[in-house]
Amino acid sequence: MTRTREKERNGVNGINGVNGKVPYTEESTAADALYFRISEPSVKTAPLCCSSRLMLSFMAFLGCVNLYALRVNLSVAIVCMVADTDVAHGNNTAASDVDTDVCVSQPSSNGDDTMNGEFYWDKQTQGIILGAFFWGYLWTQIAGGWLADHYGGKYVLGFSMLASAIATLLMPLGTRLHWMVLVGLRVVVGLGSGVVFPTLASMFSHWAPPLERTKLIAFAYAGAQVGNVITMPLSGLLCKYGFDHGWGSIFYLFGTLGVIWFIGWMWLVYDTPSLHPRISELERNYIESSLKGQIRKTTDKSKKIPWLTFLTSLPVWAIIVAQTCADWGAYTLLTNIPTFMKEILKLDITKNGLFSAIPYVGYWLCTNIAGFSADYIRKHNLLSTTAVRKSYQFFAMFVSSAFLIATGYMDCTNSLWAVVFLTLAVSGAAFQYGGEMVNNVDIAPKYAGVLFGIANTVSTLTGIAVPVVVGAITWDGTQAQWQSVFYVTAAICVCGAIVFGIFGSGDVQPWAKEPADDSNSEEIEQELVQMHTEGIA
Repeated sequence: MTRTREKERNGVNGINGVNGKVPYTEESTAADALYFRISEPSVKTAPLCCSSRLMLSFMAFLGCVNLYALRVNLSVAIVCMVADTDVAHGNNTAASDVDTDVCVSQPSSNGDDTMNGEFYWDKQTQGIILGAFFWGYLWTQIAGGWLADHYGGKYVLGFSMLASAIATLLMPLGTRLHWMVLVGLRVVVGLGSGVVFPTLASMFSHWAPPLERTKLIAFAYAGAQVGNVITMPLSGLLCKYGFDHGWGSIFYLFGTLGVIWFIGWMWLVYDTPSLHPRISELERNYIESSLKGQIRKTTDKSKKIPWLTFLTSLPVWAIIVAQTCADWGAYTLLTNIPTFMKEILKLDITKNGLFSAIPYVGYWLCTNIAGFSADYIRKHNLLSTTAVRKSYQFFAMFVSSAFLIATGYMDCTNSLWAVVFLTLAVSGAAFQYGGEMVNNVDIAPKYAGVLFGIANTVSTLTGIAVPVVVGAITWDGTQAQWQSVFYVTAAICVCGAIVFGIFGSGDVQPWAKEPADDSNSEEIEQELVQMHTEGIA
């Protein structure tokens, strides 16, 4: 939209019209009027440091750490739960036949690569136990987002994670009763965990000003990767040195930490700025003014979701496709890096656990870099929100895919380079947190929880499909088969980025606006940009 605006200032920081005048041409729009309203001296920018919105992001960060600790602890614990005879069986024979003239599997540092467990579970049983989480996780995505959008996310998220923590605390007892009890408890953990990201998306739609949105959300979501980095090596140590046969202490520790987090969450976090008893008036006014017209009132619980328009919106489907394709890559790496390192790089169990965690350190760092850099670009009006989201998604998927393909050509003779390439592939994917991962709040703030829930429900199906597909391709554990896995993964990720690049958007969609909000979201953000850069707010 072409528009001319002449601004004349007579004071040091004042706006003409308050300390002078702001003449508009006949081409002025509703966004111009909004600019004038939110540019009044009574609306100041509230510092981010020590703010209530930063506290929400920090507690959400710890919640994501807790989420992934409860999610991945079993992957390590099962190694010391199952008797050596069962752990040793499987594809090891095929794997050991690969390049035996060049490499041999390295022994563990203590000379024993297995631990003696107390359960005799075959591979099929172990697969059912490990997959039980996703069957629960799948079903609460949309429901969690809907409940958060209509009734607030504080209690939805808090009590769901408390249920997951309690289920984890019960696992040592339940496992000794019957392995199916463990399956049921893991389903409960999945049900409780499924609400986390949709609920946080809904809460941030009320708390995150447009020009701080990416960094606040990216910082919070980065806790998931910190959870991976902490849980895998710590669980390994507890397996060896912990109480209750080692593996029991894993569930007791992380379950207890989950209960402690729940107490802090319920005390420090509130659904909206207007409900927070300790927020400053300056910060509340700043947040509410910056989000004016983008979210519905918390008391409007009868508001109907325009499902037909919602599900026929191309930007909505762009997010769903992009997230599903990106999660195919994420689950491929998350669930198969240790297997690749064992079969192709021939790393012992100690190095395997450590090196499997290294890529997620890079992921955590790049997640925050993506969030802060994306907001910097938008704040300084270097690119539109739409351009930022699309360019970050392209960068994330293309860089990740390139290094993932390169990883496939590494073997045990250059395992260090394989770890470097894997780290770059995983770290590159983190830039999607400046792309589609926060885009649901851009295009539909008041339906952010439901939109994230739908996208995450669809993408969670890849968590069920990926192990089956990868297992079918790598049935013999050869390097050529792993190269095929990485080529397929790269192609899927790139296709998702292309779809997002064609159909994605950074604007609030017309069906997602409040009735009184007839302004364009991009115009609003540009006006907020000028407030920041010119020192008005």
